[in-house]
Amino acid sequence: MGEFRIPERHARLLAYARSLTPPAGWKVEISGDEIIVMAGPSVLHQRNLLLVRRQFDAHHPPELMPSENTDLASPNVGKLRNPDLTYIPLSVVESGGNEVPAEQAAIAVEIVSPSNPENDLVGKVRDYPLMDIPLYLLIDPRTGAVTLYSEPTATGYHRQWTGTFGDLVPIPAPFDFGLATDGLVRYPG
Repeated sequence: MGEFRIPERHARLLAYARSLTPPAGWKVEISGDEIIVMAGPSVLHQRNLLLVRRQFDAHHPPELMPSENTDLASPNVGKLRNPDLTYIPLSVVESGGNEVPAEQAAIAVEIVSPSNPENDLVGKVRDYPLMDIPLYLLIDPRTGAVTLYSEPTATGYHRQWTGTFGDLVPIPAPFDFGLATDGLVRYPG
């Protein structure tokens, strides 16, 4: 496999983003030529994430570890994303550093933010397949919707499963279980 060179403008953008020190509770992401700085999640957001994580933790393969707010990097497509939850190989820890090659993530899980829903609903739906993330689970407490994207291609995810809070989400291998969503809570208002 040949060595891949990061386009110069993406390398500069990544270097700049890495030099930023956001306030506690904030995170930095890159999508194309845009740096996105977001506030940390609400308690309700965290509660929903905990419900989802407990189920994934009970079904993940032993060679994968859960990680919240880990930088997934795809310099070749100019992306640095930070999902609410991902599962990555334990072997990634041995390489050190603060970033994980995005293509090593087994899934990206996002709980839609009420302050910036377009980031999860549009930006990450566009970016995650380009980053070769095989599964994207999108939970929207604003509307009570759940979407599972799979089979990434250069033009987006080829498959999409859509349901609502209360449905059992069919999570495929390597997890292979039905995610219960009846305990998820919608945002007020």
